Amino acid sequence: MIIRQMALGPIQANCFILGCEQTREAVVIDPGDDTDRILTTLAAEQLTVVHIVNTHGHFDHVGANKRLKEVTGADILIHSADAPMLAQLSNAAAAWGLAAENSPPAERLLEDGDTITFGSHTLTVLHTPGHTPGGICLYTEYSDNGTRKKAVFVGDTLFAGSIGRTDFPGGNFDTLINSIRTKLFSLDDEVAVYPGHMGNTNIGVEKRTNPFCGMG
Repeated sequence: MIIRQMALGPIQANCFILGCEQTREAVVIDPGDDTDRILTTLAAEQLTVVHIVNTHGHFDHVGANKRLKEVTGADILIHSADAPMLAQLSNAAAAWGLAAENSPPAERLLEDGDTITFGSHTLTVLHTPGHTPGGICLYTEYSDNGTRKKAVFVGDTLFAGSIGRTDFPGGNFDTLINSIRTKLFSLDDEVAVYPGHMGNTNIGVEKRTNPFCGMG
């Protein structure tokens, strides 16, 4: 599987492009800003976007939905609980002194356990509320040169050594910790964790050492 990671926009939210090496179908996870950079990467890898997947509805993760959809025609996917946020991006960004275009409505509303396919690959939706009511993580297993790998794209649910903020509307600390411990820490220790901000980590490290939710 092709994985391309880039930090976009003034808040430097991580956007991920996942591509199938055989079919060249791709998903874009959390296109927060800088559509041109996303499109340039897609073109360089000769990938065709079939899904735009939002891990949650904050503007720094979905701000490029509108233009990316206009250019690619890809479907927008988001959890049902965060779907109303797509029409409020302009106001949300303005509160930070920034600008963002409202997103078109999602073509598909996601729920826990749903799957998203692109080429020969599948993402499984894990509903992990707490940062937002409709926050999700996306789990996948894939082969890399004959080696089986596992990864989870966690949005702002979990960070390397930290967790997502819970002081925004709809956030709840206890809910977030429960989501991490029941949905993410039940995964194998070697699962690579790709967060919505900053650097990557893995489940085992966070389970042992994360000061907010680690289990020792």
